[in-house]
Amino acid sequence: MPVAKEKLLDLYRTMVRIRRFEERVSEEFAAGNIPGSVHVYIGEEAVATGAIAHLRKDDYIMSTHRGHGHLVAKGGKMNLMMAELFAKQTGYCLGKGGSMHIADLDIGMLGAAGIVGSGIPIATGAGLSARIRGTDQVTICFFGDGASNIGRFHEGINMASIWKLPVIFLCENNLWAVSVPTSTSLAIQDIADRGVAYGIPGVVVDGQDVMAVYEAVGEAVTRAKKGEGPTLVEAKTYRYRGHFEGDAGTYRPREEIEKWLARDPINIFREQLTKTQMLTEKQVAEIDKEALEEVAKAVQFAKESPFPKPEETLDNVYA
Repeated sequence: MPVAKEKLLDLYRTMVRIRRFEERVSEEFAAGNIPGSVHVYIGEEAVATGAIAHLRKDDYIMSTHRGHGHLVAKGGKMNLMMAELFAKQTGYCLGKGGSMHIADLDIGMLGAAGIVGSGIPIATGAGLSARIRGTDQVTICFFGDGASNIGRFHEGINMASIWKLPVIFLCENNLWAVSVPTSTSLAIQDIADRGVAYGIPGVVVDGQDVMAVYEAVGEAVTRAKKGEGPTLVEAKTYRYRGHFEGDAGTYRPREEIEKWLARDPINIFREQLTKTQMLTEKQVAEIDKEALEEVAKAVQFAKESPFPKPEETLDNVYA
């Protein structure tokens, strides 16, 4: 089915916004302005963008430790995101969550999870909630290749498949679980093959091609809304930076990195759109300028915001 021009431009704009946000986050972290640990999404923009484009505001996503791109794609506000990363009182979680624990329930962002794979059963619970309440909401659960080898993956997907819950389990397979390659952690080529064990579709998609992700997840969302249950989608992608900011990533072969850098998702999509005259060079420049300005304003907002007060330490914290 043809995709409207404005939708295509929105997809491109979202990828650029994610990239510019993450590049600035990397710079601010290196400058010592962001405390804690940061995992950027550079190189994987097509996955979040193509998948979340199908969701309504009241649909859910469950994110990961590498979740900034998910929140941007879901409609998160960059100023609140940046303030949270800066540990400021004006952040999404009042400066207490940081990079790995941002949430925005108003737009269906159930949260990022620092514990690998911990979001999978939460997403299954969100699917069960939609079923009990009788809504047609769907949930997209993002997780990495490393999370596919832990118990929560099997438990969560098994339960969702038994009850035919409206959940799309989206594995962002970037080939490395920190410094452990999938070649040594998996006995199969495709994680999507595991869908067979639960009686659900398992789909492999090129995670550097935003339209391929868009089409695959679109089919999974349609299936979920029809009450036909979950789908396991595996997006083959790659993180261009180390596992975390400060990680030199020397465990990865240089030729492997160069191979994936040549398949930059933003460059691929830009070339497709300009070739078909859906996007002009002037629009490319304007979109980039707008993204850079938005990020700059977010950083200014974060830097000018106050830190939480010492007496607020235990507020909003379970004890």
